[in-house]
Amino acid sequence: MTRLVFLAAALLFTAPALAAPDNQSASAPAKPTHANRGLMRYDANGDGVVDRSEWNAGQEARFKQLDTDGDGKLSQDELFARTPASGGNVVPNDRQVQRQTSYFRRLDSDKDGFISREEFLAQSGRNFARCDLNKDDRIDTAECRQALRRKPGQPARADR
Repeated sequence: MTRLVFLAAALLFTAPALAAPDNQSASAPAKPTHANRGLMRYDANGDGVVDRSEWNAGQEARFKQLDTDGDGKLSQDELFARTPASGGNVVPNDRQVQRQTSYFRRLDSDKDGFISREEFLAQSGRNFARCDLNKDDRIDTAECRQALRRKPGQPARADR
């Protein structure tokens, strides 16, 4: 009986998808996919990897998006404006503020209280290099996950 209920529910939810026409209208909004999130949002040509030029272009666009006042540099508020607070809170907790401040200070290499485009792109280059375990100037989600699991000082391995 349980199997029958499960089968009926499965058919109920999949039948509309099976009946949908293959050609969706051009005005229908594209559904978000996993490829549009995280690292793969920078995969401009859709080949399943992000090469260094795609990464750099994506980071340039990200900097411009974060630079809400258009002055060519990021304040700490601009850098973390879109960072969600934990626990559904609107305001970040003390630990988050401390981490954000520490990260901001690390990025601000000239200690002028702002993150310049050059400072931002230098860090993004280091992020790319850390994820590029096999040093082929191409990264994907699996390679980056593996790199981020490594402990500092642990040798890089590119088995994927």
